[in-house]
Amino acid sequence: MIPRDRHAMYFATLGVIAASVERLAVEVRHLQRTEVLEAEEFFSEGQKGSSAMPHKRNPVLSENLSGLSRMVRAYVTPALENVVLWHERDISHSSAERMMAPDATVTLDFALVRLAGLIEKLLVYPQNMQKNLDRLGGLVHSQRVLVALTQKGASREDAYKFVQRNAMPVWRGEGDFQTLLKHDADVKKYLSDAEIEEKFDLGYHLKHVDTIFKRVFGET
Repeated sequence: MIPRDRHAMYFATLGVIAASVERLAVEVRHLQRTEVLEAEEFFSEGQKGSSAMPHKRNPVLSENLSGLSRMVRAYVTPALENVVLWHERDISHSSAERMMAPDATVTLDFALVRLAGLIEKLLVYPQNMQKNLDRLGGLVHSQRVLVALTQKGASREDAYKFVQRNAMPVWRGEGDFQTLLKHDADVKKYLSDAEIEEKFDLGYHLKHVDTIFKRVFGET
């Protein structure tokens, strides 16, 4: 008799992979929202979106992947329940495994192939990414400013207070974050204009992109 704990580990691994599939699918669904539109699924000419609203370009593949991933994860619970058997082994696990094994593996295989195709044809809009970043008035850089203040000797509590009081007006549409920081006397005790400007450089967040791609995909 093979203890069913190793079976449970296998189906749990499939469940984790399925969760990762859905994480990516949900991200695409979010990015495709009209008010975001930083990326979207490929939409062929003549393809239908909503049956009621002809203008819509629904993320049908991503939504499908969410549903499939949930089905794979749903099999993790019966796999764990199958570990506990009577007198070394009864066959209460058998009926469940006969359903789980083919369904979970085939479903996940299909989902992975569909996800690969989705990513391969994904439409990406860098100009919309930049527009969305610009709408925030520089607030995405608040963490770097906070850390810089602490590195220059400000307590974390004070640094947080200095950054937050300049960030909140920007949320309300009352100014530019970098400009407000440059006019804050407490901030200027620790950071020069040039140092503040450096913390607003988007290149800092992109400097390892090529290295990451090489690690994932190898040399191209």
